[in-house]
Amino acid sequence: MLTLRSLALAIVAGTAALTLSACGGTTQASSVAAKIPELTNDQQVEITFESYNLAQAGVWTDTVKGLVADFEKAHPNIHVTAQAPQGGGAVGSNTVSSVQTQLLAGKAPDVAQLTFDTLDFAATQLGAQPISDLVGKEAVDTHLNGENPFHENAKTLADWNGKTYGIPYVFSTPVLFYNATQLEAAGLPADTDLSTWDKVLAVAKAVTAKTGKPSLDISCSVKGGNWCMQGVFKSNGAEVLSADRKTIGFGADAAVDTVEKLAELNKAGVLRNSDSSSMYEGFAKGETALQLTTSAMQGMFMSSAAKTGWQLKAAGMPGFGDKPSVPTNSGSALFILSQDPAKQRASWELIKFMTSDHAYEEISSKIGYLPLRPSLTEKGGVLYDWAQKNPLLAPNLAQLDRLQPWVSYPGNSYVQVDDILATAIEDVVYYGKDPKSTMSEAARRAQDLLPR
Repeated sequence: MLTLRSLALAIVAGTAALTLSACGGTTQASSVAAKIPELTNDQQVEITFESYNLAQAGVWTDTVKGLVADFEKAHPNIHVTAQAPQGGGAVGSNTVSSVQTQLLAGKAPDVAQLTFDTLDFAATQLGAQPISDLVGKEAVDTHLNGENPFHENAKTLADWNGKTYGIPYVFSTPVLFYNATQLEAAGLPADTDLSTWDKVLAVAKAVTAKTGKPSLDISCSVKGGNWCMQGVFKSNGAEVLSADRKTIGFGADAAVDTVEKLAELNKAGVLRNSDSSSMYEGFAKGETALQLTTSAMQGMFMSSAAKTGWQLKAAGMPGFGDKPSVPTNSGSALFILSQDPAKQRASWELIKFMTSDHAYEEISSKIGYLPLRPSLTEKGGVLYDWAQKNPLLAPNLAQLDRLQPWVSYPGNSYVQVDDILATAIEDVVYYGKDPKSTMSEAARRAQDLLPR
């Protein structure tokens, strides 16, 4: 069943695609004829930067605005208007629809922070410009390497058909945060083994027996957790989409088994039925003891733990039996949407700055996102002392070494596909619907939405 948000996005998507086509097919890479020229020192340029991190007050907004101010000091001829996505909604949920609405009005942002699930659509329909054509592949490679290079698993997350459309910006892996104080009160060691779902179940049962209420939240299993749920599926040998991007895979036996195992947590009385925002707030308040979620919540959880006097710890994403867990990334890349050469060059300068050593020093230490230039955390790096004092970083950073990308669905109906899957997972895990028939029907409906 389509949600109102999905239906609205589908309508805007179709309209934008037709409008762009009518304007000369500017959504395709072929629109880039040559590398853009450098700016002269006295050439004044104004650009708009749209970031969903600006939609949440506090450390997220403060950090991004601080970096933009730093950029303008270093580039006095470039003025940046930083804005949150238009139309409100949950953080990161309306990045494309916001751009489309502005695009139709002729005022699209020059640089946009878009989530990785939109990559196919951004490259083929939205008008994202191939950065490796704009500035040359050598310039992209030089930026991604250097003294503190991007992790190999992060470099190409926003590449499409052999070209770089976006530069990975901020993301995390799924981290199992837990309240060690509650575990100890239930008679468990603060560093108990949480490496598999069976072990998580045993720990959650002990805490629930002590507190008399569900002790576990899994934000992957509710709407908005699609990026994380892909990793849960992969950890059990399932795929949401075939390698050739033609066939939906979440109706297969391995995927059915995955959601059935999560449903067992609910049947055992340890899994709380709640939306993701309530999960975050509840865990911060000590209402639950364990939560699998994005590491971007680390700063919030650390602050809450310090204020209320409980000990926050973190473990990697649990696996199934002896199968190693397969973390997927959340987050976003920075894309250039402008078709003006001067604004494109200014946009590239901003993107380089926002993914520089200095930017990750700020973003990682203040928000909790992964430092995509991980050598910054090694001895001699600017984040070394911070990393040594912050053991919560270790599980997240370790998972970067075995990261697999968040898959984007092909076609204009990618949001509806995600909604269909999320609804099916919730129906099985939280409402007791039959796993096989529910997931098979969801896969059939999603398959009908893929391009033929």
